[in-house]
Amino acid sequence: MKFIIDFFPILLFFGAYKMADIYTATAVLMGATVVQTGLLYKMEGKLQTMHKITLVLVLGFGALTLGLHDERFIKWKPTLLYSGLALALAVAHYVLKKNFLHMLLGTQLQLPTEVWTRLNVSWILYCVFMASINAYVAHYFSTEDWVNFKLWGYVFPVLFIVGQGLYVSRYLPKDGADSE
Repeated sequence: MKFIIDFFPILLFFGAYKMADIYTATAVLMGATVVQTGLLYKMEGKLQTMHKITLVLVLGFGALTLGLHDERFIKWKPTLLYSGLALALAVAHYVLKKNFLHMLLGTQLQLPTEVWTRLNVSWILYCVFMASINAYVAHYFSTEDWVNFKLWGYVFPVLFIVGQGLYVSRYLPKDGADSE
């Protein structure tokens, strides 16, 4: 259920774009993100930081897109989001010597420190990759191509999450086995 809630704003954005234009799609994305955030809050009683940041960026860049009638703002929002995440994770890791992933998920997953470090670095690299590829498509391709990329480009996060799951699963205690 949560998976569907996470992806329905982009699906509605894509559908609105195909039926109308980028500005209608932006307004739909803004509304869908507000609804998504409300549903997540109702289900979980709180919002993850990522959902809060996404809501603020969608509403902010959406308002700029609509108010200035300039599609560049909505197209560059993912680049800013991923760049900010990469920067935050990198500064925390390399400067502050903190691992935000471990701080956020450490109570749910018991993993060795070196695994948390590899996960953190892989998230930094993933965010840099996603920021770069979005910037490239937003800058060098048409809006139509960028919208199609936004839908079909979801293969990257899905593959990344599956890869992370497979990697982490090697370090999880086996059912019925004594965990050390």
